Amino acid sequence: MRETIVQAQFGAHAANYVSSTAHSSGASLDHLREWMLARRPRRALDIATGGGHTALALSSACTQLLATDCTFPMLLAARQFLRAQGAQATVFALHNAEQLPFASACFDAITCRLAAHHFASPAQFVSESVRCLRPSGCLAVIDNVALENPAAAALINAFERLRDPSHGRHQTPADWQKLFAANGLAVVCKLPYRKALNFADYCTRMSVPAHTRAQLSAVLLQAPALVHSYFNPRDIDGALWFDLHEILIIGTLAR
Repeated sequence: MRETIVQAQFGAHAANYVSSTAHSSGASLDHLREWMLARRPRRALDIATGGGHTALALSSACTQLLATDCTFPMLLAARQFLRAQGAQATVFALHNAEQLPFASACFDAITCRLAAHHFASPAQFVSESVRCLRPSGCLAVIDNVALENPAAAALINAFERLRDPSHGRHQTPADWQKLFAANGLAVVCKLPYRKALNFADYCTRMSVPAHTRAQLSAVLLQAPALVHSYFNPRDIDGALWFDLHEILIIGTLAR
């Protein structure tokens, strides 16, 4: 069961995600914060909060914020982090992203950042989120995305899965657009990003063994042209860096 694998992977590395600069900052997170500050939702839900960085970014924009995760050690780490940062309006709950234990139409905004690629059913996650949104509410998703080319997307996902067995699938931007449209969400924001990652940090965060690191670096350096361009591997001061691609997509509910 995917949820069990996710819990095992992230429960063992919760502290690494709280301290991760790749998760604590970024242009997509800045833009999400700015959008929510302009909108000022009264009651918001951050699904799969991870280390709590998205919840922290949103805490100043909301009257009440609920941060949730399916992994208990991760939720505890996020709570400790948010309390240390003074986010007093935040409450916490343990639950699965695809089975939300909330009444219909009870949130003004729902967010999910860098987590949906672990979900067994992103479609059910979107459907459940929409069920829980009030009229004119919004769903905002930030996630890594793959290329539209199926062969290239398969290799990108295989690379991620080699590093982290709990990885499911990076959707494409078109996939997210279709999921939002199918659930009655009007897309009001869709922005692409390149995210530069230090390869050593990327591996250490998940305690990747040396032989797997060698395989991963080989994929980066020897990938076909299209995937090589996506990853853009490069040497910076003697360290290997590469890119993943993200999307910020925000949809509002008409009903």
